[in-house]
Amino acid sequence: MIPPRSRRFAAPSLQGAKKHFGRSGVFLVARLAVVVAALAGCSTVGDAVDKINPFSSSKPKVKIAELAPIEATAQLRVLWQASIGNAGVFVFTPAVVDKAVFAAAKDGSIARFEEGREVWRISAGQPISGGVGADGKLVVVGTMKGDVLAFDAATGKALWKAYASSDILAAPAVGDGLVVVRSGDSRIFAYDAADGRRRWIYQRNTPALTLRTNVGVLVSSRTVFAGFPGGKLVAISTANGSAVWEGAVALPKGATELERIADITSVPAINGRQACAAAFQGRVACFDLGSGGPMWTKELSSRAGLDLDDRYAYVSDDKGNVLAFDRDSGSSVWKQDKLSSRGLSRPLALGSRVVVADAEGFVHLLRREDGAFAARLSTDGSAIVADPQRIPGGFLVQTQNGGLYALTVE
Repeated sequence: MIPPRSRRFAAPSLQGAKKHFGRSGVFLVARLAVVVAALAGCSTVGDAVDKINPFSSSKPKVKIAELAPIEATAQLRVLWQASIGNAGVFVFTPAVVDKAVFAAAKDGSIARFEEGREVWRISAGQPISGGVGADGKLVVVGTMKGDVLAFDAATGKALWKAYASSDILAAPAVGDGLVVVRSGDSRIFAYDAADGRRRWIYQRNTPALTLRTNVGVLVSSRTVFAGFPGGKLVAISTANGSAVWEGAVALPKGATELERIADITSVPAINGRQACAAAFQGRVACFDLGSGGPMWTKELSSRAGLDLDDRYAYVSDDKGNVLAFDRDSGSSVWKQDKLSSRGLSRPLALGSRVVVADAEGFVHLLRREDGAFAARLSTDGSAIVADPQRIPGGFLVQTQNGGLYALTVE
């Protein structure tokens, strides 16, 4: 039996608390009593949230690093540019299927683009909060009411509607004949891609105080990989929703509940026989893909996450550093520290370069071998929180203002 949904704090005395973590896309959720206890010693809830989030709307505790001129060794060129609509406080990650790009906005707009040409645009009929998941047949988004909405990828025609237990802030994953959705209460729902019939639910106990995030799941090789509050990475069978293995990315520690938050707030990364994940106030850890056996860990706090290529693991940490680690041993390779407190996105490994974007809409290109800046490009000035996505011949970013930029490296 599914336990009742945990109450979220909204007492009148907490109206000054931050409702969300600004550009980071991370939200704080807890029972009121736990919040009060956890924040003992802090002057206000807002102060405590600001300590976690240097990009809150109040005056930042840490100054955002100014961008110094770089000596470019490459060029970022815009292949095409389009607009979908504002994301508001949500995070909409575009989905890429071959040459097709599917994007969504808070007002319910969903569109398909091919090489910058708008193929179709529809309205979901209601505001949406999580998206986009897609394959060659389906496009799927979620809403704050827990609705799961599926559309035909070729035409945009509505196909089916299903329901989760709470709000959906993450992009659904489509694969292995399933649509897999993570709800705001950390439950994983799997629906039949053909008709939306619910196939299974995976749930686990979570700590009293957690971060409410836009983190989704990854479907690969008949397995769903999902990170959870408390620092656990779980491999779940797509066949029946049972756990295949779980690994400890982070171990909660500290004197207060706030200090003990160690949630995985980004999608895991998989390459070859390795699965890796990063936790807020925790560690980066890599596991054997088949058995879940630990390979290596590094103490590091990351909300944005990591990416892998054939040699290195690249991580954006919460201080604004980009770090590279050897995939086999976990040994440090390089550290780029000139983007301090700039609210970095998840890195994207792209051949001999690494892409990372920031809270002022800049896209930075780093050299894979030493982390030095290779190129930089400004978009529309709004934050790039959604994970950059690979496309044929380059990569794609979506800004919070709804700008879509397809870029290539020259």
